[in-house]
Amino acid sequence: MSAEFNQAAEDVKKLSKTPTNEEKLQLYGWFKQVNFGDVNTAKPGMFDLEGKAKWDAWNKNKGMSKEEAEKNYIQLVKQLQAKQ
Repeated sequence: MSAEFNQAAEDVKKLSKTPTNEEKLQLYGWFKQVNFGDVNTAKPGMFDLEGKAKWDAWNKNKGMSKEEAEKNYIQLVKQLQAKQ
């Protein structure tokens, strides 16, 4: 993980405007891809809607390099900061 990624992960916590659910899921998926690689857990059950949404967001990045996920994460955080 680069210093820029670590900074973006801290910056996202300080946003004055809350990201949309879609943006949050994108960030979550890329964050997990950077830190853990491809999804490595079973898909949550049908009644765990939040868990399923997070799992799907992470699974969308299957096969994506950690570097590309990191780049996407940083880019979205910068866009969110620009909307403040």
